[in-house]
Amino acid sequence: MPTNTNSKCHAIIHTAAVACGAGNAVPGLGVAADVIALTGMAVSLAAVFGEDLPKSAAKALAVSALKKQVLKQPVKYAAAKLSSFVPWVGQVLAPTVSAGLVEATGWAMVKQFETGRFTINC
Repeated sequence: MPTNTNSKCHAIIHTAAVACGAGNAVPGLGVAADVIALTGMAVSLAAVFGEDLPKSAAKALAVSALKKQVLKQPVKYAAAKLSSFVPWVGQVLAPTVSAGLVEATGWAMVKQFETGRFTINC
């Protein structure tokens, strides 16, 4: 991947991860923040690779990619979501885990855009 493309992807993914982490710091916004951040990230990453991704397709891609990442590390995701009910612990752990999941999901999307193979399994 060219350095310029890598830099753009890096900026998009980190911005989405920070936004997602901030959204997850607010009780009750967890999954909604994840889906919103991932949908915006998918549209932006598609643009970097010259693709025009409709918002509905971006949402499906985001949900599919998030699902794959959660299935790879279900205990970590479950612990973060359950900890959100524990004062202070959840406010630190949930945003951190969600930001990490968005980061991993973003790079998985980049790999899909690079290879031209999009797999949307909802």
